[in-house]
Amino acid sequence: MNKFSQDLIQGMQEAASFVEDRKAGARVHTVDVPDVRAIRRQLHMSQQRFAATYRIPLPTLKNWEQGRRAPDAPAAAYLQAIARQPKVIEAALRQA
Repeated sequence: MNKFSQDLIQGMQEAASFVEDRKAGARVHTVDVPDVRAIRRQLHMSQQRFAATYRIPLPTLKNWEQGRRAPDAPAAAYLQAIARQPKVIEAALRQA
């Protein structure tokens, strides 16, 4: 095997080792995806009213509830805030 081939193999082994080391020490951040339908039902709201009140596009809300899409991290955090403090969020949006 020539020098180039040896260097290439060594480089690939080092890269693989680096990736493995990163995986071992990597932080994993998970976001709890709230049950959108349960939040809406707990507030006794229709899909249309919930979407309008909290300024969520109705098709997006329907996709979340029907499992076709999942809320991304900011949307999940927003939904958790709605679940915890629905009146505060609603009031803040009315003032905006």
